[in-house]
Amino acid sequence: MNTSFKKLESGSRLFMARPKNIIAVASISLMLIGCKAPMATQIQDQVKETIPQNFGNQTTAGNNSGITPWKQFFTDPNLVSLIDEALKNNQELLITLQEIEIAKSDVMYKNGKLSPTVAAKLGAGVEKVGRYTSTGAGDASTEITDGKEVPENLGNFEGGLVANWEVDIWHKLRTEKKAAVAHYLSTVEGKNFVLSSLISEVANNYYELLSLDNQLDIIHQYMDLQKKALEVATIQKEAMATTELAVKKFEAELAKSNATEYDLKQQMTEKENEINALLGRYPQPIVRTKDSFMSIVPQTVYTGIPSELLANRPDIKQAELELQAAKLDVEAARKEFYPSLEINATLGLEAFNPSYLVKLPESIAYNLVGELAGPLINKTAIQAQFKTADAKQIQALYEYDKTILSAYIDVANQMSKIKNLDKYYELKAQESKALDDGIGIANQLFRNSRADYLEVLMNQRDALDAKMELIEAKERQLSTVVNIYKSLGGGWK
Repeated sequence: MNTSFKKLESGSRLFMARPKNIIAVASISLMLIGCKAPMATQIQDQVKETIPQNFGNQTTAGNNSGITPWKQFFTDPNLVSLIDEALKNNQELLITLQEIEIAKSDVMYKNGKLSPTVAAKLGAGVEKVGRYTSTGAGDASTEITDGKEVPENLGNFEGGLVANWEVDIWHKLRTEKKAAVAHYLSTVEGKNFVLSSLISEVANNYYELLSLDNQLDIIHQYMDLQKKALEVATIQKEAMATTELAVKKFEAELAKSNATEYDLKQQMTEKENEINALLGRYPQPIVRTKDSFMSIVPQTVYTGIPSELLANRPDIKQAELELQAAKLDVEAARKEFYPSLEINATLGLEAFNPSYLVKLPESIAYNLVGELAGPLINKTAIQAQFKTADAKQIQALYEYDKTILSAYIDVANQMSKIKNLDKYYELKAQESKALDDGIGIANQLFRNSRADYLEVLMNQRDALDAKMELIEAKERQLSTVVNIYKSLGGGWK
């Protein structure tokens, strides 16, 4: 009888265990099926793969000037000093450095999530449960120690360690860390691009300021000539050799030159303050040497081959790293569809009275829980997160391709510009010399009454315009060289 009962009991337990196992397996299977992840868009870079072998009609690649350190590329000591100060104090650069620190902290955060979290815990509390509850009824019939019932107001004092760990079974956390590292490296390249842009901006503004200095000198020279011409016209008018109209025309031209002088001075003030702003300081004079401006020979720039832009230009490397990060973000978002395994554990001492905490091992309390959870229904949030990450990776690819294309076109345009500017400057120099020679001739003819005031006036004006255009051409030459240097990735080393 007893034997039969035991067999029946054993069979019942087996019968009951099987449905539980079946339910558990079915639940896990359903979870895995329900957690099926969508596929990310497969992107392919066409621009990088088809980058030309050279720039336009370039026949020889030569060296790449973009790898030359900026202190070797720029030789003007005043300019070098200004750039040094800008690299220390420029606000945009300082902001970028903080972005790097933010990205670095994110890497540390993602790395910390890979390891268990352990915290110390202290707690105290009191609880009173209803008498006519299962807990209250149980407490009423229970003695904590012999002859000592469970108190109605039951305290709880505890202290120990609490641990939490998300097991990275799908490498989701590792993928997030890799993405954070890529974002961090992109901010470093972003800083390098800011450096390159800052150096070129300081140099361009510096050359523009020197150009304004020389234009002002030219204006002063022609004002002297116009004053002398006005004196001659006044004398000739008194001698009845010319009319009042000639005197008024020379007075008008002198007034025009005076107006130009003040306009140039205002431009110089604004240009100085632009440089001061780049240097992160309040307005003050910019130290410079203007006398040698027109004798500066622009440096010869070597472009190398277009594929070197991928390694030299910080903005291209930044865009490439952002693309890598975007791909990793998609992978991490995809793994959100998979179940996550989280382990929680506690170990410490717990008692209803502090005096019992030291009674071991009775006061020892521990807990260990493993939880496997995954999304089954209403996955709108993680689906939206995945679609956003997928769209961002496509966007990052377009940004990368755009950056490569823009870099190539920029270099090609600048190289063409410098060649044409060389020819332009040469012809403008010839024009200026011819008109300078004509000024002396025209003035001599006017003194001898063999030319009228209009011929003298027009010759002076043409010569002034040619001088101004020659100075501007020199500034454009120097700025173009600076821009090519930046376009090739120079300036951040």
